[in-house]
Amino acid sequence: MKKTLFLSFIALLCVQLSHAAKVDTALTYSAAMKKNIKAVVITPDSYSQAQSMPVVYLLHGAGDAFSGWIKKVPALQQYADDYQTIIVCPDGNVTSWYFDSPIDPEWKYETYVATELVNWIDKNYKTIKDRKGRAITGLSMGGHGALYLSFKHQDVFGAAGSMSGGVDITPFPLNWNIAKRLGDYDKNMQRWKDNTIVNMTWMLVPNRLALIIDCGKDDFFYNVNMKLHETLQYSNIPHDFIIRPGVHNWDYWSNAIKYQLMYFNGFFTKKG
Repeated sequence: MKKTLFLSFIALLCVQLSHAAKVDTALTYSAAMKKNIKAVVITPDSYSQAQSMPVVYLLHGAGDAFSGWIKKVPALQQYADDYQTIIVCPDGNVTSWYFDSPIDPEWKYETYVATELVNWIDKNYKTIKDRKGRAITGLSMGGHGALYLSFKHQDVFGAAGSMSGGVDITPFPLNWNIAKRLGDYDKNMQRWKDNTIVNMTWMLVPNRLALIIDCGKDDFFYNVNMKLHETLQYSNIPHDFIIRPGVHNWDYWSNAIKYQLMYFNGFFTKKG
């Protein structure tokens, strides 16, 4: 009896594993930067039977890499299954801030993520090749990057989010190598202002881009996220805004990503 139960358990486990989400490391090429760049691609359990699926692009924070999310939040595989969504984690080269740097032509991560990578994923995977089937979000530097890229490329992304995002970089002129991407703040103030999220909301019109913004109450980016929320409210831009207890760490982000993916699922599945 015990042997039969054990064999039944092993058989059930094998069935579950055979239908679990798959994690790949894709080697992509950036013509803009003339180099290969890795990305994690998570495909859900039913991918082989699907005709097309939505995609969520998930950006890492400063000091991390393309593999950061799946290493720290392996539950992403389950979420891909739950929402039948492809999840793509690009590499932002530690501190790119996902800019096309105006001072260093070797850093063109806006072009890479928003154009080259999206085109590569659409070519190599069964995706919904439309903004209605694409969302982008990220943590910290990646939160800035997701909003930055979605604001500038609303023809590519239909929904965007941010978790603990650095949505106003101007209070941090000496941090996270931003000056290496944009030039020193004191000599390039207007450039910094033009490339920070709170000053880019003029690009938005109501209901064009679905937005969810999330930040912990004790996060050092809390004040700039409140500033963004108030700016969006003043401009009558609908958005979900979540403030919960928490700081700038993986405990917070591993929880926040669940709400973000749920929100994007609602966007992907809405009628009309």
